[in-house]
Amino acid sequence: MSVTIDIAGLPAERIGFAPSPLAELCMALHALSQPAHHPGLNSWTAATTASLDSCLADRLLDADFMWRSSFSDIFMAFAGVPGAGLPAATLAEELDVLDRMDDERFVMAALEHCWLALYNEGGGPSPLHDPAARAKALDTAAARGPRQLAFSLRLLDDTASVRVWLRRLLEDCDEAFFAETWRRVGPRQSADARHKAEVLRRKGLPAALREVSPALSVDREQRTISVDKMVHGQATATDPRLGAGLVFVPTDFGWPHLLVLHAPGWRPVVHYPLESPELASASGSVELLQRRMEALAHPMRMRLCRSLARAPYTTSELATVYGISAPEVSRHLTVLKKAGLLRTWRQGRYVQHQLDLSVVARIGSDFIEGILR
Repeated sequence: MSVTIDIAGLPAERIGFAPSPLAELCMALHALSQPAHHPGLNSWTAATTASLDSCLADRLLDADFMWRSSFSDIFMAFAGVPGAGLPAATLAEELDVLDRMDDERFVMAALEHCWLALYNEGGGPSPLHDPAARAKALDTAAARGPRQLAFSLRLLDDTASVRVWLRRLLEDCDEAFFAETWRRVGPRQSADARHKAEVLRRKGLPAALREVSPALSVDREQRTISVDKMVHGQATATDPRLGAGLVFVPTDFGWPHLLVLHAPGWRPVVHYPLESPELASASGSVELLQRRMEALAHPMRMRLCRSLARAPYTTSELATVYGISAPEVSRHLTVLKKAGLLRTWRQGRYVQHQLDLSVVARIGSDFIEGILR
């Protein structure tokens, strides 16, 4: 499985490397909401969480599905707004670009988690205009919880006010913790972007891709970039509607995630981590290890784990995302649960399932990195 990016005929000067403060804010929010994904950031997440104003922390819960279980494309607004080109130098400027995005694109990107099964087909009809799409979006939000449902209702019924609310929320995050964080990591990311751009200029695209990640490669004719991920996807860097271009964005908060924006109608973006620290592992019994490896070896269960590693899901959500029946999902979840790999709990009328990363980490960092990439 992989995500491919068509670069046939793309001039080298249209391949750029640049940091993005808005994209990094998304990764910082993700690290705060899912610290188990980022053991190397434990000190930062613990200190930041402890210092966070309770009111701001509470507001973040309303829209956390935009950075908790998926990474909303609105945090890479430069890729979805015609003429934006590279990321802006400051968070305020990037938020200005986000303000220029039309409502339909904004809502579809904000509710991206609802359309994962249709991602390569454009996410389906807009919930702003299509009753069935609206009902699906709200049902998915309800499975996340009452706050997420209330937020999704506001987003669909009063998009303008939610956009103002979201910008203020991100500005408050900047004031509370991100501005200081960006002063620390921004120069390093700029230096890395300059270095990789120079590698591209002097040694060519294959060498530059090797420096970005071993998961990236390009074919001999340099027409297609392939990103080794547990998901299928396609993108083109030569779409005339938004202008040709491919952008590589570094992140200090991203590992183990290697993200590829490949939504139709958006310029492709590769969001790559600057470091890949090793996860500590602990040994268990051979019998237990064998049982867990057998549970994870099934191709469909590995695909389910990709979602379950990111956030809690219901059986029906997983069935919709992967296009299989709910009973089939249940059978796979039962195998994972018997191997001690799942945490399951009831939330209202929904039963939530999530992969226990602390257990899976003991199997090895390669599996962790693979399913979260």
